[in-house]
Amino acid sequence: MRNHHFFFDDSPMGGLRAFLSSTRLHLHRYLWSPTRTLSTMGSSSSTSKFTTEVLSCDPASIHFPPDSDEPSITSPETLQALRAASHHLKAKKQCVVFPTETVYGLGALALDSDASRRIFATKNRPPDNPLIVHVSSMTMLYRLLPPGYRIPTHYEALVKRFWPGPLTLLFPNTAGKVPDIITAGHPTVAIRIPSHPIARALIAVADVPLAAPSANSSGRPSPTRAEHVYDDLKDKVGIILDGGPCSVGLESTVVDGLHEDNNLRILRPGGITVEDIEKALAEDLEGSDVPVPRVLVHRRDYEDEGIEQAPTTPGMKYRHYSPTVPVTLLCTHSIPPQDTTPTSPHDYFSSLKYLSKTVARPAKVGVLLPSDSPLQAFATDVPGVDFHHFTLGSVSDPSTTAQRLFDGFLTLDKLGVDLIVIEEVEEDREGLAIMNRVRKAASESRWLR
Repeated sequence: MRNHHFFFDDSPMGGLRAFLSSTRLHLHRYLWSPTRTLSTMGSSSSTSKFTTEVLSCDPASIHFPPDSDEPSITSPETLQALRAASHHLKAKKQCVVFPTETVYGLGALALDSDASRRIFATKNRPPDNPLIVHVSSMTMLYRLLPPGYRIPTHYEALVKRFWPGPLTLLFPNTAGKVPDIITAGHPTVAIRIPSHPIARALIAVADVPLAAPSANSSGRPSPTRAEHVYDDLKDKVGIILDGGPCSVGLESTVVDGLHEDNNLRILRPGGITVEDIEKALAEDLEGSDVPVPRVLVHRRDYEDEGIEQAPTTPGMKYRHYSPTVPVTLLCTHSIPPQDTTPTSPHDYFSSLKYLSKTVARPAKVGVLLPSDSPLQAFATDVPGVDFHHFTLGSVSDPSTTAQRLFDGFLTLDKLGVDLIVIEEVEEDREGLAIMNRVRKAASESRWLR
C-alpha cells in the first residue's frame, strides 16, 4: 500500500476537518505576529537591506459606508498596519504586499515611475508587461482619466454590477497621468477597484492609486495566502499585510471596451465570468437605446497578434503560473490532435512508476483533480509512486477549483513533488479562466480516454 496525502475532504467528517484546519490557520497567523521580523537583503532598483514584517489585518474590522470613500476601521492593530504600509509606500517609495479578493498583490505608487520600477525589479518582470492600477473609489478613478471623460454606457453597466470586485477595465490614458512604465507605452491604462477590505482601505489610507501585479516571482503561480508570498519574496519586500486566504483565487477579468464597434473584448478571463458579464449587460441595457454589445474572448472568439506581441494588459504574452516542477495537463474533455492516440487512465498512472528510476527513490507525484473525478480511482496504488492529492472543487463547482488552483500548485511544489498532474475542466463559467492558467502552467498535455 502506497502513501496517500490529501489536503481537502468532502466526506461527512469534512466539517470537523475544516474546523481544525481553520484553528490551525488562526494559530499560524498568531505566530506570524507583527513583532516578528526577518532581516534580509533585498533588491529594488538597487540592493537594500530590508526588515521584512508580516502584519496581521482583520478584514472584518473594515467597513466602507455607502456615502463615503473613507473606510471605518475598528481594529487598532489593523489601522496601525495600514498606516505602516502607507508610510512604506509613500515615504520610502518601497513595495508593499497586500491581499485582494483575487490574489495577493505587490503594490507601489502607480503615479511614481521610480516607485513602480521597484515592482519590476522585485518580481524580475519583463518591462513590456503592463500593470493594473488599483483605486479605492470612483473619485480616485476620475483623477486618472482625461478631463471631461464620460464613461461608456456599457462600462457603466459593468461598474454598477461588479465594482468593487475582480473586474479590470481599460481606459484612455491620453492625458498621460499614468507613466509609461505602468502602461508599457500604450495609450490605455487598466484600472479596477478591488473589493477586498484591506486592499481598498490601504489605497484609501494612502490616498494614492497603487500599481499591483501578483506578489510572486515572474512566471510562478500567483499567491493566494500570505505564506505563499513569504516563501517566495521574503528577501525582497519590507511589509506583507496578512489578510487570510483570497476568496476568488484567480486574477481579475480584463475587459477592453474602447473599440469603435462597441463590443467588449475579454483580454484575460478571470474572477468575473463571461456569462456574468453577458447577463449584466443584457439586464442593464434592456429597453434602452444602447444596443447590447457582444462579448468576445481573446483566442476563443478572435485573434490579435499585435496585442499578443505588445500586450495592453498583463497575462497575455509570457508564460505564467508555473511551479518549479513539471505540470502535465490530463485532457479528458477536449478532442485530441489527429496524430495523438489517447491513453487509458490506468496505463497513464501506472506509467508514472518509471519516474522512480529517474529520481532513484519512490517518485512523489502531486495530483490536482476535482473531488468527484473518475481519475481519483487510478491515482492510488502504483509501485514506486507516492501520490500527494490536493483536491479541487467538484466538477459542478468550478468556483472552488478556481479558489484552490494556485494554492494547490504552491502547496504541492513546496512538498517537493517531482511532477504535478492536473485534470482539465469544462471551459464555461470559471472554467474558462482556470484553463487559461493551467495551459500556461503545463509543460505537456496527455489525452486520456
